[in-house]
Amino acid sequence: MKILGISGIDGTGDFKRRHEPGLEEREYRITQGHDSAAALIVDGDVVAAVAEERVSRRKHTGDFPLGAIRACLAHAGLAPADLDEVAHSFDYEPYRALYALDPVAAELYRDVLSRDAFAARVRAALPDLPADRVRHVEHHLAHAASAYLTSGWDECLVAVMDGMGEAHGATVYTASGGRLEPRQRISAADSIGILYSLITLHLGFDFNADEYKVMGLAPYGDPDRFRPWFEETVELRDDGGWTIPLLRLGLTRSERENHTRAREHLGRHVMPARAVDGEITADHRDLAASLQACLDRAVVHLCGHWGRRLRSPRLALAGGVALNTTANARLLEAGMFDEIYVQPAAADDGSALGAALHRAAVAGEVVNRRSPTPFYGPAHGPAEVEAAVERFADRIDVRRLPSLEATCAAAAELIAAGEVVAWYRGRMEFGPRALGHRSILADPGRPEMRDRVNALVKLRESFRPFAPAVSLEQVDRWFAVAPGTELPYMNVNVTVRAEHAADLPATTHVDGSARVQTVSRADNADFHVLLTAVGERTGREVVLNTSFNVKGQAIVNTPTEAIETFLGTGIGALLLEDTLIRRR
Repeated sequence: MKILGISGIDGTGDFKRRHEPGLEEREYRITQGHDSAAALIVDGDVVAAVAEERVSRRKHTGDFPLGAIRACLAHAGLAPADLDEVAHSFDYEPYRALYALDPVAAELYRDVLSRDAFAARVRAALPDLPADRVRHVEHHLAHAASAYLTSGWDECLVAVMDGMGEAHGATVYTASGGRLEPRQRISAADSIGILYSLITLHLGFDFNADEYKVMGLAPYGDPDRFRPWFEETVELRDDGGWTIPLLRLGLTRSERENHTRAREHLGRHVMPARAVDGEITADHRDLAASLQACLDRAVVHLCGHWGRRLRSPRLALAGGVALNTTANARLLEAGMFDEIYVQPAAADDGSALGAALHRAAVAGEVVNRRSPTPFYGPAHGPAEVEAAVERFADRIDVRRLPSLEATCAAAAELIAAGEVVAWYRGRMEFGPRALGHRSILADPGRPEMRDRVNALVKLRESFRPFAPAVSLEQVDRWFAVAPGTELPYMNVNVTVRAEHAADLPATTHVDGSARVQTVSRADNADFHVLLTAVGERTGREVVLNTSFNVKGQAIVNTPTEAIETFLGTGIGALLLEDTLIRRR
């Protein structure tokens, strides 16, 4: 079967703007259904997966992912009529009666959330697809399937934690024989993900977008400063769950939708909200640190309870909270599981993959193997590279390189000399991390490099850390892990070996940790060749690796976008496939 999964809910933002005009711009992000994407499964195998933001260039968009759908179908050489199913990673049908209790909610359900509303969008975008091929998968089930059915395990525990699915903020499943069974659900009214996002908003960042900034800020603060408030606010239960009464303060639909009373409570009892462009003070750092400690405690509590109860040695994670690399590290350190797998596209874009995988499993076709490095996006061939080079010919100098080895040697020379380089090669990554195909690279051994890349290249906040990419052969040399430890998705923090922290100043965070990515010959071959070349020149098969974009921009997709972004930053050189580009 050929199954296309779709995530995102088109229209939630527009609906809110029509019904609640005059809100602060950031409040319009307090909606459901961002990060739309498409994923194509053929005969149980993942063939392609693309986030819509990479095509439309609208970061975190929830628009119907027509561009992503076209990219997936083009890669496979399929037309819409060739699809056996289209599966949406949301299903609000069981909650129809609840939405009918309020006229505005009823309109939201009818026009935006319902199966009929989604079917209308599919008809408009894919008119050749028969209507009876559209399916719906409950949101947390889609997340769970994305983790379980790419884990390579026949049996495991699966935990899904995010802001909210249709009505839940967390769900625990047992997985066996290709089937998922829910064991516990935590209501969206007690969502630890929503609490994290609300405090992200309170700290002057964007809800449903900037939570990773708070995670990066947290190590600079004192986690004990607000610990008593968080321990009172998030009440852990004996059954592994929790309640968050703060999130239940809203009385009207608007108060519940925008968490108005909870935000007022934060302003009165914790600290005033930080202005978007305001100074980040010790108070803000301490609040971020205390929030992170609270999340760590809740995640370990839920997963640990079910791991002990079911004696499960394996845990798979998905949902937006699973992108919190610090919480993932606390789970690893707790030692409650022999193995932990975090699906690399854990946020809502990955639920498109999960919806398609679930429907493939129902059909008895799914191939459950461990996800490789997720290079599932478009590749752009020599003709497109040449066209982009020609377009900017008056602004760039170009040097053609004869092979991958020559390209890696040239890039390694530049990195070893202290240059920042952009690296563009092969199929684009699926998920939030640049893993060696759409990356900005630099030498992590230079103390000034982090500030330099933040200020002149990424144009972002100075407190945010960068990740190291390291060859699988050398990971235990530089980091406190066992030899051969595979962490290919950049989704877990590890400790930098104390004797080497001074050797990797640009990628060692203030707490001595690093969000490491291991690179193997098996499924990231070109990047491995580059790391080997860097090691020959620096003695370290390690580079600073960050996504090829600037603040507020999606990761580059096309060669033209790569050159445009390169020219608009302080990047020294661009390796565009086997073409070395410099500014003229």
